Amino acid sequence: MFAHWCLAYFEMLKRDRERLGDARKRINIMPLGSGALAGTGFAIDREAVAAELGFEGISANSLDAVSDRDFAVEFTSACSLIMVHLSRLAEDLILYCSTEFGFVTLSDAVSSGSSLMPQKKNPDALELLRGKAGRVFGHNMSLLAMLKGLPLAYNKDMQEDKQAVFDTVDTVQISLRAAAIVLENATLNEEKTLAAATSGYLNATELADYLVKNGVPFRTAHETVGRIVLFAIEQGKELDELTIEALREFLPEIDEDVFTTLTIESTLAAKNTVGGTSPERVAVALATAKEYFKK
Repeated sequence: MFAHWCLAYFEMLKRDRERLGDARKRINIMPLGSGALAGTGFAIDREAVAAELGFEGISANSLDAVSDRDFAVEFTSACSLIMVHLSRLAEDLILYCSTEFGFVTLSDAVSSGSSLMPQKKNPDALELLRGKAGRVFGHNMSLLAMLKGLPLAYNKDMQEDKQAVFDTVDTVQISLRAAAIVLENATLNEEKTLAAATSGYLNATELADYLVKNGVPFRTAHETVGRIVLFAIEQGKELDELTIEALREFLPEIDEDVFTTLTIESTLAAKNTVGGTSPERVAVALATAKEYFKK
């Protein structure tokens, strides 16, 4: 179910948003008053200044405050996970819009023609999006490498943090915008996705579960269904295209109601626990996601 696939990425990006919010609690700490490394000799009210400037707190140790770049590492780390998720989204869509899959069609706004093959459409935006991930990963690693051998307190090496953080911000922002534009310009091919979901013996697990529910031990059910699938392959048929007589040759416990179990509708509906693929669960998850965006 396409909505279930979309919701998987919603969960990833939701965690990314929450991760950034959590990181802000540690990042939004005021170092002012730490001086070069030993604090200041002027009697300033650091708490009052922090409150006036909108900080959530003040640094507790002047030496640590001057030496610290954890905030930069934590931020680029959280951004690296964002890019992991965007890159996985891009890879999924690159596969899905290929001729071999044909699940998704991208408009010309986010794709281009091949310089050699007239029939080919290149998912340029997605490939660029996937490539940007490595750039952000590199910034995160460069910060870690820069810090690992530095003595306390400030060292000029730390100037390297500016490019890493600023370019990470720019790259993640443009990548998120690009991903949104791609999704707005993608069309689902329902006919091909349905054909893929109802072929290739994807309902074999449902047949095994059916047998278990009818008292067959799972080990026996698993082995039996494996033999049924081999038989179906030899016959050039899907499981739901086999006759009841052929199925009963493997196990007499199989009844006519097995064909209802093997439909795509029943296969989806059977996964009715929280997080599953049943239409009811997906509808609830979609409603929950919409409410989350209102916060």
